[in-house]
Amino acid sequence: MKTISWNDFEQVELRVGTIARVEPFPEARNPAYKVWVDFGPEIGERKSSAQITEHYAPEELVGRQIVAVVNFAPKQIGPMRSECLIAGFYRDDGVVLAVPDKPVPNGLKLG
Repeated sequence: MKTISWNDFEQVELRVGTIARVEPFPEARNPAYKVWVDFGPEIGERKSSAQITEHYAPEELVGRQIVAVVNFAPKQIGPMRSECLIAGFYRDDGVVLAVPDKPVPNGLKLG
Protein backbone atom coordinates (compact mmCIF):
# COMPACT_ATOMS: atom_id res chain seq x y z
CA MET A 1 0.00 0.00 0.00
CA LYS A 2 1.35 3.41 -0.96
CA THR A 3 1.28 6.15 1.68
CA ILE A 4 -0.12 9.50 0.51
CA SER A 5 -0.14 12.89 2.16
CA TRP A 6 -3.23 14.59 3.58
CA ASN A 7 -2.86 17.13 0.76
CA ASP A 8 -3.11 14.29 -1.79
CA PHE A 9 -6.34 13.06 -0.19
CA GLU A 10 -7.83 16.56 -0.08
CA GLN A 11 -7.48 16.79 -3.86
CA VAL A 12 -9.88 13.87 -4.43
CA GLU A 13 -13.47 15.13 -4.67
CA LEU A 14 -15.50 12.26 -3.21
CA ARG A 15 -19.10 13.48 -3.32
CA VAL A 16 -22.49 11.97 -2.62
CA GLY A 17 -25.14 11.90 -5.32
CA THR A 18 -28.49 10.31 -6.09
CA ILE A 19 -28.87 7.95 -9.03
CA ALA A 20 -31.35 9.56 -11.43
CA ARG A 21 -31.33 7.09 -14.34
CA VAL A 22 -29.86 3.69 -15.25
CA GLU A 23 -29.68 2.01 -18.64
CA PRO A 24 -28.08 -1.20 -19.91
CA PHE A 25 -24.63 -0.74 -21.48
CA PRO A 26 -24.36 -3.67 -23.93
CA GLU A 27 -21.36 -2.10 -25.72
CA ALA A 28 -19.19 -2.31 -22.57
CA ARG A 29 -16.39 -4.89 -22.52
CA ASN A 30 -17.59 -6.19 -19.12
CA PRO A 31 -21.23 -6.24 -17.96
CA ALA A 32 -22.12 -2.69 -16.91
CA TYR A 33 -24.81 -0.04 -16.69
CA LYS A 34 -24.87 3.56 -17.87
CA VAL A 35 -25.67 5.55 -14.72
CA TRP A 36 -26.68 9.23 -14.39
CA VAL A 37 -26.08 10.73 -10.95
CA ASP A 38 -27.43 14.02 -9.54
CA PHE A 39 -24.74 15.73 -7.45
CA GLY A 40 -26.83 18.81 -6.65
CA PRO A 41 -26.82 22.35 -8.08
CA GLU A 42 -23.07 23.04 -7.72
CA ILE A 43 -21.93 20.00 -9.74
CA GLY A 44 -25.08 18.94 -11.58
CA GLU A 45 -25.75 15.60 -13.20
CA ARG A 46 -22.87 13.38 -14.33
CA LYS A 47 -22.86 10.04 -16.09
CA SER A 48 -20.71 6.99 -15.50
CA SER A 49 -20.25 3.39 -16.53
CA ALA A 50 -20.64 1.07 -13.54
CA GLN A 51 -19.86 -2.65 -13.40
CA ILE A 52 -22.49 -3.34 -10.75
CA THR A 53 -24.79 -5.70 -12.66
CA GLU A 54 -24.13 -8.73 -10.42
CA HIS A 55 -25.78 -7.27 -7.31
CA TYR A 56 -28.11 -4.53 -8.57
CA ALA A 57 -31.00 -4.30 -11.01
CA PRO A 58 -31.52 -0.93 -12.75
CA GLU A 59 -34.90 -0.33 -11.09
CA GLU A 60 -33.50 -0.77 -7.56
CA LEU A 61 -30.68 1.74 -8.20
CA VAL A 62 -32.77 4.78 -9.15
CA GLY A 63 -33.18 7.02 -6.11
CA ARG A 64 -30.24 5.49 -4.19
CA GLN A 65 -27.42 7.67 -2.93
CA ILE A 66 -23.87 6.70 -3.87
CA VAL A 67 -20.35 8.05 -3.40
CA ALA A 68 -18.28 8.99 -6.45
CA VAL A 69 -15.10 10.77 -7.47
CA VAL A 70 -16.23 13.81 -9.48
CA ASN A 71 -12.90 15.46 -10.34
CA PHE A 72 -11.27 12.83 -12.57
CA ALA A 73 -10.85 13.85 -16.19
CA PRO A 74 -13.64 12.40 -18.37
CA LYS A 75 -12.82 8.92 -19.73
CA GLN A 76 -14.08 7.42 -22.97
CA ILE A 77 -15.57 3.95 -22.34
CA GLY A 78 -16.69 2.57 -25.67
CA PRO A 79 -19.30 4.97 -27.08
CA MET A 80 -19.85 6.65 -23.70
CA ARG A 81 -17.90 9.46 -22.03
CA SER A 82 -17.71 8.72 -18.28
CA GLU A 83 -17.73 11.89 -16.13
CA CYS A 84 -17.32 10.42 -12.63
CA LEU A 85 -16.20 7.22 -10.91
CA ILE A 86 -18.79 5.52 -8.72
CA ALA A 87 -17.10 4.03 -5.65
CA GLY A 88 -17.49 0.38 -4.80
CA PHE A 89 -15.81 -2.63 -3.25
CA TYR A 90 -14.64 -5.49 -5.46
CA ARG A 91 -15.64 -8.94 -4.21
CA ASP A 92 -15.28 -12.31 -5.93
CA ASP A 93 -18.99 -12.20 -6.80
CA GLY A 94 -19.11 -8.60 -8.11
CA VAL A 95 -18.93 -4.97 -7.02
CA VAL A 96 -20.80 -3.67 -3.96
CA LEU A 97 -21.52 0.07 -3.86
CA ALA A 98 -19.97 2.40 -1.27
CA VAL A 99 -22.93 4.36 0.09
CA PRO A 100 -23.75 6.71 3.00
CA ASP A 101 -25.70 4.93 5.74
CA LYS A 102 -28.06 7.92 6.18
CA PRO A 103 -29.41 10.44 3.64
CA VAL A 104 -27.21 13.49 3.07
CA PRO A 105 -27.52 16.43 0.67
CA ASN A 106 -26.40 15.72 -2.90
CA GLY A 107 -22.96 17.15 -3.58
CA LEU A 108 -21.73 16.87 0.02
CA LYS A 109 -17.98 16.15 0.08
CA LEU A 110 -16.48 13.26 2.00
CA GLY A 111 -13.76 14.47 4.25
